[in-house]
Amino acid sequence: MITDTEVKLKGVQALTESLGNVGAEKFIALIQREPFDYTKWQRQLWEDLTVKEISLKAMKIKEQPV
Repeated sequence: MITDTEVKLKGVQALTESLGNVGAEKFIALIQREPFDYTKWQRQLWEDLTVKEISLKAMKIKEQPV
């Protein structure tokens, strides 16, 4: 099981790789600034996809080398 610290480190690494240092900082500031309902966000994230489509996307990601 991955620890909370490892999750935070990997999250910051992913943000930095994707958005760069400034973009990652901006993202974190935006998230901290406004109330964030993770459950609502997750429900809206893939609302246009079927369960099968979500599953296929997950399997493709799992197949990618780390």
